[in-house]
Amino acid sequence: MLKHIGRHGDRKVAIIFRELPGEDHMCLVIYPDTLPTHIHNSIMSILESAPGQQSPNLADVLHRNLLPDGRVILQALHNEGMLKKIQTNQVIVTPTAQSNVKLDELNKIVREMESGADALKRMQELDANAGFVDPVTKRRAEKAFKEGRIADAAALVVPASGALDDQSLAANMLAQAKKMEIDAKGLVAEAARMKKEAQKMFPTVKMKTSRSEPVVAAVEQPAPKTRGRKKAVTADAVQ
Repeated sequence: MLKHIGRHGDRKVAIIFRELPGEDHMCLVIYPDTLPTHIHNSIMSILESAPGQQSPNLADVLHRNLLPDGRVILQALHNEGMLKKIQTNQVIVTPTAQSNVKLDELNKIVREMESGADALKRMQELDANAGFVDPVTKRRAEKAFKEGRIADAAALVVPASGALDDQSLAANMLAQAKKMEIDAKGLVAEAARMKKEAQKMFPTVKMKTSRSEPVVAAVEQPAPKTRGRKKAVTADAVQ
């Protein structure tokens, strides 16, 4: 089943934003069946693409793509008044052909998954099983997570009228860029920590890379040389 697709009553909707900052009970949608053909075809093509299906919010990919007339899709939807603000509990999402869930319940599940509980559990397991995780790395990870949540919350400011203005769209883009920077720094710090852990576990380990995939191998230590005693030559051995 496709992500970002649901129903509002008996009408099909494409979910642009699953929830709005400060109004997590509200979402932004469009009604694809009412759109002009050239807009409808462009949006559905992007929605069904791999980037569209991988994006948490459809708006993230719509503001990176253009309509045939050269306009940014998300901006065009805003200018044409096609974005509609409705309550999340009125939207039914169908994750699979055999099940459906209200958008507000789905949002709750996603928030719990993104709350950081899994990350905290992972750090605790590292502490217990793989050795000591230094406090500096842990504090950086926690700070990056908190800053990422703030960036997410500030990603879009929607007026009470439900219409997106240019300032809101620009703020959304800047917030996403900031979050990407934070995520990148966090990955670099985690990579450095993992290298140190690997060296502590096996000091002579090295990384061998090939065209297929990296292989970790241990450096073989040369066998210690042993000194042998020279056999004494006796007179009896001389013929």
